[in-house]
Amino acid sequence: MTELPLEISCQEFEQQRSLDDEFFLLDCREQEEYDLVAIAGATLLPMSELATRVTELAGKEQQRICVYCHHGVRSARVAAWLRQQGFGRACSLAGGIDAWACEIEPGIVRY
Repeated sequence: MTELPLEISCQEFEQQRSLDDEFFLLDCREQEEYDLVAIAGATLLPMSELATRVTELAGKEQQRICVYCHHGVRSARVAAWLRQQGFGRACSLAGGIDAWACEIEPGIVRY
């Protein structure tokens, strides 16, 4: 299997997600941020809780997991960590939800 890049652009993610319903979208921000705005279909699993809650991702080791945060810094760390835990297809959404708001879904809340 070819190694996937650690980061994916918003456009690339949107295109691939529309073709692949196996994509799992993981929001690694905190609850307060998620309550403010989220990408439809995302599952919240805050970075601060990931180590103790990673078992919630059991069975998704072969699935494409796209992780996002506010600007892409936390999600890059989470995606790299997930790969170390056996989730070899984890990637980070470049620019996070802020880039998503600018490029894909204008009109959603930006903060």
